[in-house]
Amino acid sequence: MILDKKYESISIQLDDISLQGNLVIPENVTGIVIFSHGSGSSRLSPRNNFVARSLQQSGLATLLFDLLTEKEDLIYENRFDIDLLTQRLIAVTNWIKNHPDTKALSICYFGASTGAASALRAAAFFGNEVKAIVSRGGRPDLAMKKLHKVTANTLLIVGGWDGTVIQLNEKAYQKLQCERKLEIVPEASHLFEEPGKLEQVAQISANWFVNKLNSAI
Repeated sequence: MILDKKYESISIQLDDISLQGNLVIPENVTGIVIFSHGSGSSRLSPRNNFVARSLQQSGLATLLFDLLTEKEDLIYENRFDIDLLTQRLIAVTNWIKNHPDTKALSICYFGASTGAASALRAAAFFGNEVKAIVSRGGRPDLAMKKLHKVTANTLLIVGGWDGTVIQLNEKAYQKLQCERKLEIVPEASHLFEEPGKLEQVAQISANWFVNKLNSAI
């Protein structure tokens, strides 16, 4: 299914830095999913762009943006600075809340790898303003101290062959007090590179967001 949609390459000004992003808004949009990428990734991530296209076909707007500037990304430690990444995600969320084309949309997060931790921490900050979260191969354990404050419906997706990350997600799952689900995709590794596995992630994610947004109406 091909939908008419608005595509916008945007620049988000935050104090003395500028973050680049790609905003896509399909017709009859029901909400927006803001992507929080994993370490060393960006708005150009092929995996997240693949998921984003699936979400757009389900009537969801998407924002993929760089949490770090090119200069900041050269410093390896910045990629794992969850405090910094969370602050950036909060600031960009506020930008979305004030943007003319998106301010009326319900907000959701999609976090991958370490980006899942910043998504969960930002959701804890915003409370009921964030409606749903999906973590793909994420590290929610890096947000452990804030998980009890998350109210958004939270889906944790992990590959069945990603043993250590499954254990970390199980610990985080126990800390979450919101509506939550742990989905293990069989015969999939950390990046879901096996044939058909990323498609499963995209479909599971789209269903989660759409169902949770519809139930909130």
